[in-house]
Amino acid sequence: VQLQASGGGWVQAGGSLRVSCAASGRPVSTFRIGWFRQASGKEREFVAALSWGGDNSAYADSVKGRFTISRDNAKNTVYLQMNSLKPEDTAVYYCAASQARSPAYIARLVLEYNYWGQGTQVTVSS
Repeated sequence: VQLQASGGGWVQAGGSLRVSCAASGRPVSTFRIGWFRQASGKEREFVAALSWGGDNSAYADSVKGRFTISRDNAKNTVYLQMNSLKPEDTAVYYCAASQARSPAYIARLVLEYNYWGQGTQVTVSS
């Protein structure tokens, strides 16, 4: 599967952005999906994940209550809706996918994903 991330940009603190991850080659509904981010000079970190079955999701504590991961099977696209953005949310955001046997399992580690999008920059100004 190929992943194409888009939708990043610049926003003031308190604003909202939605980043998208369009999949091609395989139905996104057959993969577990994750969003990660990497700020300048820092390691890539987990943001949110959706199980293969689509019923389970998980979020990093730093974004819980502000970000929402979702999937549109008809458009073969995964989204990350980001509200109440903070300057510390500034980073390159990556979507990732991997196949799984369990429809309910949530993958939070970089090593658990083997397909990655190219990343989209999100900048939040104070």
